[in-house]
Amino acid sequence: MKLATFSHENRTAVAVVDTSRGRVLDLARASEAAAGKPDAAFTNMLDLIDAGPAGLARARELAGAWPAQASLDLGAVRLLSPVPVPRQMRDCLTFELHLRNAIAQTAKKTGVERPFPEEWFKQPIYYKANRFSFVGHETDVIWPKYSNHMDYELELACVIGKTGKDIAPEKAMEHIFGFAIFNDFSARDAQAAEMAAQLGPAKGKDFDNGNAMGPWIVTLDEIGDPHSLKMDARVNGERWGGGNSSQMHHQWPAILAHISASETIHAGEVIGSGTVGTGCGYELGRQLQHGDVVELEIEKIGILRNRVLRA
Repeated sequence: MKLATFSHENRTAVAVVDTSRGRVLDLARASEAAAGKPDAAFTNMLDLIDAGPAGLARARELAGAWPAQASLDLGAVRLLSPVPVPRQMRDCLTFELHLRNAIAQTAKKTGVERPFPEEWFKQPIYYKANRFSFVGHETDVIWPKYSNHMDYELELACVIGKTGKDIAPEKAMEHIFGFAIFNDFSARDAQAAEMAAQLGPAKGKDFDNGNAMGPWIVTLDEIGDPHSLKMDARVNGERWGGGNSSQMHHQWPAILAHISASETIHAGEVIGSGTVGTGCGYELGRQLQHGDVVELEIEKIGILRNRVLRA
């Protein structure tokens, strides 16, 4: 299933999306039509995730019936981030080509070459991001006033569906609810200054509307293998780069096992894959400009589109 959070007529709701018909099914209203009152599992996306397999089964049943009184045209609603405020946000760096390209570009800019970090091959690397700055499809992203170098990042977002600790790699996929597209907008000049001081990223990543996710979550059963998805990035309709999720050096079982080592990860958390090789402007020596429209597309998910505006 494709599951979205949307707003319509001053109301926010969770829906099943049928792209073939261009319709969304408001799950709270559909459950009210079926049972006389809204199902608490459909209050918001976190409640649906917490409801586990039973909640998904009820959503599938309602989608099979598709009551007309709960159906809306997809074009009439505003898609928000599927999880508007995740319980936690962590972003990884799992694509070798992205890191090698970034190192090469930094050397070109600074004249200082640094070796590829061998530790990167030994374990997944990640940082914790601002979970309160999520926006969805077609939302404008406002360029932070302290930056002169705005960039995008094409990533696959994993939504955790089952809480766990010390998760074995062979059990890791059981903890995944689904996947979405993630655009980790970045203020590259602020990021460079912070990381030169051996900490961060912080303001290089943390600004309002800086985390774009969507257009919806596709549940794991519909995704199938998340390590074989084509990924493309376009700016103003021109393809700038992309790749395939098969190029992840550390794949999702290893990522979840590493993050959950002696630490509980919770249903409703979001984990980014990191940027696919050539999936950002910095790798290519290119920068976004005021008014640019960034489209990220991932196979089996769809397109996440956002415009960048200077304040």
